[in-house]
Amino acid sequence: MNVPTELRAGVRDVLPLFLGIVPFAVVFGVAAVDAGLTAAQAVGLSVFVFAGASQLATLDLLARDAAVPVVVLTAVVINLRMLMYSASIAPYFRSLAGRSKAVLAYFLTDQAYALSVARYGTLADAEPSGVSDRRWYYLGVAVSLWVVWQLGTVAGLVLGTGVPDSWGLDFTVPLVFLALLVPAMKDVPTTVAGVCGGVVAVVAAGLPLNLGLLVGATVGIVAGLLAERGRR
Repeated sequence: MNVPTELRAGVRDVLPLFLGIVPFAVVFGVAAVDAGLTAAQAVGLSVFVFAGASQLATLDLLARDAAVPVVVLTAVVINLRMLMYSASIAPYFRSLAGRSKAVLAYFLTDQAYALSVARYGTLADAEPSGVSDRRWYYLGVAVSLWVVWQLGTVAGLVLGTGVPDSWGLDFTVPLVFLALLVPAMKDVPTTVAGVCGGVVAVVAAGLPLNLGLLVGATVGIVAGLLAERGRR
């Protein structure tokens, strides 16, 4: 079988990221068991949502018996950045059919976006690349991430069912959020967004319907945008 060069390049480039993705996926599986989800529900969440941060936020809210609209709205707010990613990467796939674009959109993640845009910039400097090459590279990265995420979720489910209830794994979700947040605070706007969002989420933890996380996420986004605008 002749595997396209760009597909192999995508798989090769994403391999180092698995060091962070695998533990993240396993923790999600363990946390899903701790939150009371069945294996089908947890795998379904990973398949249909396929967004680590919003999946963990969903687990946290479900474990606290939050209303379903609040859970859904919180996940949507956390994933709003995908709108910007989509708008940014869309010109590279402009000539594809709508059905193909929908498939690519399903696999969009932070990592797939970052690696693909960087690759397209490099190829543009070296030689013209067609939309087919760009699509193969994107799929090499994105589908590899998807497969590893699903396998990690299943591994976490298996591991989680073997952990005694007395151990208590409530700390896993906030621990993972901290592990995601700290490296992302690279400049003033991201630091302002992280600090404001975290502080407001803690202060608003007692709001009805468990709205504290949603309010914190919204305030963090707005604060980060204002800080970015003030820096220009």
